[in-house]
Amino acid sequence: MLTAEEVTRLQAEAAEVRKEAIKMATRAGTGHLGPALGIVDILWVLYSRFMKYDPKNPEWPERDRFILSKGHSCLALYATLAKKGFFEESLFQTYCNKFHTLLGGHPERDLPGVEANTGSLGHGFNIGIGMALAGKADHLDYKVYTLLGDGETQEGTIWEGAMAAAHFKLDNLVAIVDRNNLQVSNFVDQVMKIEPLPEKWASFGWGVKVVDGHDYYQLEEAFRSVPFVEGKPSVIIAKTLKGKGIPFAENKVEWHHKVPSAQEYQELDELLGLGDL
Repeated sequence: MLTAEEVTRLQAEAAEVRKEAIKMATRAGTGHLGPALGIVDILWVLYSRFMKYDPKNPEWPERDRFILSKGHSCLALYATLAKKGFFEESLFQTYCNKFHTLLGGHPERDLPGVEANTGSLGHGFNIGIGMALAGKADHLDYKVYTLLGDGETQEGTIWEGAMAAAHFKLDNLVAIVDRNNLQVSNFVDQVMKIEPLPEKWASFGWGVKVVDGHDYYQLEEAFRSVPFVEGKPSVIIAKTLKGKGIPFAENKVEWHHKVPSAQEYQELDELLGLGDL
């Protein structure tokens, strides 16, 4: 179990991930910064405490797999992967500013640590289901984690995949729903209601836990409890704050795809100690 000292350390490390995401987006003048900032704590706990991987051998057959189904949140993934040793942080300078960059607006397989090209919502989740099924077929002891948005659960393919995962008893599969209640144009429930979300997943044959996606103790307990029910896939519905860490961006629709202005960056530098771009 986590100690208070470990939580403090993890939070400080996650704060550095957020800083790099802010700097990348500001430097490039583009990026889905709000969605990225909301998932940093989830990614950091997962990669720091539970994922089985070797950054020097990213194709290791027995590694755990992570798929960012909501691929537009890739700023958080890029910063996490670099800080875990998959590639040099100097690549941050190339984010979205060179034609041949490995750090595009959505993750691609050319980048070490990225398991699938994602961005078309609903697809990454189902790729993860296929990987989990392959793991069962090959008798490999790995887990597949896939993170999707709450607005993404409006896609019909999500529920087709959920039904298949339960049918094949993929208890090596963990879905994480980023429940920030915001999507590109409005609050999720204003676009299309998705509740009761926990009951829906349960009715499709999944084990379900609802957590605060910024509470390290709750995240630790949830990931450690996988699978929640033997023989069933697991879903963690993580309640998060879009734009987490930027006071003027938190829970704001317009920060789905927005980056700080020069003045806003200066304010954030004074608040967070970002440093030069």
